[in-house]
Amino acid sequence: MSQQNAFHESMSLFGRDEVVTPLDARQPSYLRDHRQRLRQRFLAGGAQAMPDYELLELVLFRAIPRQDVKPLARQLLDKFGDFNHVISAPLDHLKEVKGVGDAVVLELKIVEAAAHRLAQSRVIQRPVLSGWQALIAYCHTTMAHREIEQFRVLFLDRKNVLIADEEQARGTVDHVPVYPREVMKRALQLNASAIILVHNHPSGDPSPSEADLRMTEQIDRSAQVLGLTLHDHIIIGKSCELSFRSEGYL
Repeated sequence: MSQQNAFHESMSLFGRDEVVTPLDARQPSYLRDHRQRLRQRFLAGGAQAMPDYELLELVLFRAIPRQDVKPLARQLLDKFGDFNHVISAPLDHLKEVKGVGDAVVLELKIVEAAAHRLAQSRVIQRPVLSGWQALIAYCHTTMAHREIEQFRVLFLDRKNVLIADEEQARGTVDHVPVYPREVMKRALQLNASAIILVHNHPSGDPSPSEADLRMTEQIDRSAQVLGLTLHDHIIIGKSCELSFRSEGYL
C-alpha cells in the first residue's frame, strides 16, 4: 500500500468510509450528519469538548456503521458508570448489554489497549523516581477498573530506570496469591537492582490488609538478602492510591 493510500485509509474514522462505500446509501442523512458533526467537534476540541456518551459514540461508529449508537452508548454508561469503566469492563459483562456483539467488544478493547500502551510509553525506560506521577497515572490506567486483584512488579536498574513491568499473579475480588521466591527469581533474571510492587483493590479502598503487610515484609526481607531494594508497594484503589513508603510501612 502506498503512503498516500495508507493516509486515506487512516482517515476512515473521520467519515471517508461513509462517503465512498455503497452500503452507506442505507444510512439516513440525519445519522450521517450527526456522525460528521461529532467527528468535527472531536477534531476541533479533542476529548475535552465531549461528554462521555459522545466519545463512546465515536468508538461505536466503527463497530455499528449504519445505526444510531447513542442508545447503546447510554446503556453502557448506565451499566458501567463512565467511559473508563466501559472500555475496561470484562468481555462477559460487556456482552450482557443488549446490542453489544463481537464488533463492539473489539473496538472497545482496541481503545483500552491503546490507552495502556500510551500510558506505559510515558514510564518505560525512564527514571521512575523523578517521574512518579506519570507512574501513578499509568498504574491507575491499567489497574484501577479491574474487577479482580492483579499483582504487578516494576523492575528497575541501577539508575532507577524502569526496565520491565510484569504481571506476576491475578486472583479473586479480594485476594491474589504472591510468591516472594518467584519475584526474586525474575528480578535476578532481569539483572534488576530495585523493584516496586503494585496491586489493585477492586473494592476501591486502597487500605492494606494483614496479608498485604505480611507479603510485603517477606518480599522486603528476601530483597535485602539478595542486595535488591524494595522502593515501594503501591495499592491502587478506584480513585486514589496508597504508598507503603509514604505511610511508614517500609
